[in-house]
Amino acid sequence: MGLSDTFETRIYLMFMHFSILMIVCKKKGTKFNQKLYDYLFFNIEYNLRELGFGDVSVNKKMKDFNKILYDILLKIEEEKKENNSIKINSELVLKYFSVLNEKNGGKLTIFKRYFTDFFHFCFELSLGNMVEDFIKFENKYGSS
Repeated sequence: MGLSDTFETRIYLMFMHFSILMIVCKKKGTKFNQKLYDYLFFNIEYNLRELGFGDVSVNKKMKDFNKILYDILLKIEEEKKENNSIKINSELVLKYFSVLNEKNGGKLTIFKRYFTDFFHFCFELSLGNMVEDFIKFENKYGSS
């Protein structure tokens, strides 16, 4: 896809996946597990500290990342669709992954299809298995 392999790109991709998981829970009428949210941000904070960021920088970045997650979560759906469907917001995707903005839109289309497929894959799962079975979806698409 041509995405740069940076800490921020990885975070944005995690937030896209995490947002889909949260949306699936909401559409199924279930509250998302707060422990998973806490665990995600705990691990991000831990990794920032491992990268050598100090307390002030970590706190600022964590605040920024929290805002980004909610930006993605609130804008990922272009329009509210019925429970078992989603349409990924192109403007939001290009905001965080500008490299996908090419004239023919091929990479953007593939990216959006991936997340639409991910939504449908998660929606088919029972809520108890959704996070654990995510690995099966990743294996289907490969690790690149």
